Amino acid sequence: MTTTATTTTPTGADGFVETLRAHSRRYHDQHPFHVRMNAGRLSRRQIRGWVANRYYYQENIPRKDAAILSNCPDLEVRRRWIRRIVEHDGTAAGEGGIEAWLRLGEAAGLTREEIRDHRHLVPGVRFAVDAYVNFARTRPWVEAVASSLTELFAPDLMAARLAAFERWYPWIDPEGLAYFRARLEQAPRDCEHALEVVTAHCLSAESQARAVDALSFKCDVLWSLMDAIDQAYLE
Repeated sequence: MTTTATTTTPTGADGFVETLRAHSRRYHDQHPFHVRMNAGRLSRRQIRGWVANRYYYQENIPRKDAAILSNCPDLEVRRRWIRRIVEHDGTAAGEGGIEAWLRLGEAAGLTREEIRDHRHLVPGVRFAVDAYVNFARTRPWVEAVASSLTELFAPDLMAARLAAFERWYPWIDPEGLAYFRARLEQAPRDCEHALEVVTAHCLSAESQARAVDALSFKCDVLWSLMDAIDQAYLE
């Protein structure tokens, strides 16, 4: 999947949101690796490779959100956005989304040490995730918020992934799937807030087009991440 050129976006809230939602066709749940995952066609080695590599994305989410906060002048947005960091990092040992992902890794047969020391990390995954964090640091904060709108499509992905893991991969301890269950509630709330911010600040055709481009970029990041994992764990 390649990055698209600047998109001509219809002005008006309805047309703008419709254009954003249309990116569901480019979301990484359509990637062949994800399709095989949900069909129960991945080996234990492939599942473990995905979990270990996806951890690099998970541990960088708070850094991405902190970058957005550092550039955001809006007090009310910051008050709500900071909850993302708290939920992902937790407020104490044993809490938060990163901890939940580590438990998923353990349930899949990996050790915390091998997940956290990145020994399985594929260069393409590192490149894609670092590019996303750099985007959040260097682009206008509203565009960085717009890039997070892949969460519009996340609840459906999480529900399908949870069902697939429970059905096809019973060798994974069900308690390790807590991350997916939590995101079923968190993702809709987070994307609702992000959509409110983007529609409130992107009122011109130009600003809407930049927001759409930001979302396109994020879709490309996630797709590239999956490409790298798929190539590294071919069987």
